[in-house]
Amino acid sequence: MAKPKTVYICSACGQETPGWMGKCPGCGAWNTLEEQTPNPGVPVYTGSAVQPKTLKQRPGTGASAVRLSEISAEETPRTVLGIDELDRVLGGGIVEGSLILVGGDPGIGKSTLLLQASEKIAGKGKRVLYISGEESVRQIKMRADRLGVSSDNLLILSENALDQLETRWTEIGPDVMIIDSIQTMYRPDMSSAPGSVSQIRECTSILMRMAKTTGCAIFLVGHVTKEGAIAGPRVLEHMVDVVLYFEGDRQHQYRILRAVKNRFGSVNEIGIFEMREEGMCGIANPSELLLAERADNVPGSCVHCALEGTRPMLVDVQALALQSAFGTPRRTTNGFDGGRLALLLAVLEKRAGVSLFNQDVYINVAGGLDLSEPAADLPLLAAVASSAREVCIPPDWAVMGEIGLAGEVRAISQIERRIAECKRLGFRSVVIPRQNNKRLKAPEGVRIYGVETLGEAISILMG
Repeated sequence: MAKPKTVYICSACGQETPGWMGKCPGCGAWNTLEEQTPNPGVPVYTGSAVQPKTLKQRPGTGASAVRLSEISAEETPRTVLGIDELDRVLGGGIVEGSLILVGGDPGIGKSTLLLQASEKIAGKGKRVLYISGEESVRQIKMRADRLGVSSDNLLILSENALDQLETRWTEIGPDVMIIDSIQTMYRPDMSSAPGSVSQIRECTSILMRMAKTTGCAIFLVGHVTKEGAIAGPRVLEHMVDVVLYFEGDRQHQYRILRAVKNRFGSVNEIGIFEMREEGMCGIANPSELLLAERADNVPGSCVHCALEGTRPMLVDVQALALQSAFGTPRRTTNGFDGGRLALLLAVLEKRAGVSLFNQDVYINVAGGLDLSEPAADLPLLAAVASSAREVCIPPDWAVMGEIGLAGEVRAISQIERRIAECKRLGFRSVVIPRQNNKRLKAPEGVRIYGVETLGEAISILMG
């Protein structure tokens, strides 16, 4: 009997090779090729003729090309959930026929939030089908009772096979469908195991076709790897319309839901939730939350107005500089890029005269946020200078600006919205780049300091 033919498929990119290799020729990853049996459907020789090859994929839609001017320009209708933070991240609600991927660490609250969203959608008279491939219906019922979810328009199904899922979907005809999780779904006609690259890619392709042809919005829950990326092929994130990531520590009560891709709204928009006994509760005013426990009259603290998507948020940037006990001083950061920190500290020492060659420097962004925008450069260096010189920055001052290698303070975006948020929280003085101050109309009750160099900013902040 002939040995069955096998192929090797990369678990990272889906590259297929006839033999095993230590390094994937497609993406360059090591030890990612897995042996699998190819799908049936190859031509079979029967002695007289070769039988036609069966289709592995469904035929296309057969649609005709349409002129751009003939396409209706009316706005796509949305379903507003009533969960303000989730509606904000989605861009104003759920778009009909959209495919939404939600990823995050185990236990961070993905299933809890989607079950709460199901109750909100079902309460508007829409039919929701919640499909779980990991839990039984009894387990989901226990969580629903804890969250107060009891709508009759919410249907629960425990199923893994995609063909059975399609049958139930045809019978029910839901307006919104939630699949928890995409890694547990599989096509029975494929020989690869659930969670493999080929299974995830094919299942997502079928679900995308279902969403676009019927108008049913589909949420997909995705597992993540130890590096924090969604497990499966990278093409998964390209196929969906919206990609949402849950950030935060399971041991803390606050969670951040970030949109890293959104075809219907702002990218990098965030929503902040608090994990409580009754479920995930949105936080409408995160600035007050992040500054609630700020210490007064302590050197090394500076307030910065960060912009996450379209949302201005005041955060406390903390720094601690102290005499190093080792030959090489330490540079430790939490919530800020370490390479960027080393570059900025060199500029601070060279251009502003703050000696740090024998100082350990520790940086922390209070509240667990990650600051990646250049506008956080100036408040970070102001906090370091404050700690090194043991001089407090006035508590009602806010700082923002980008720093160049020559020590110049560069302009930043959306300065009006940032200053308006500072005024709303009671800050009376704001240090900004001089370029932003040229055409800026300062709001009443707020004094604006436009600075051109890092040394000038340090002089103003240090009194």
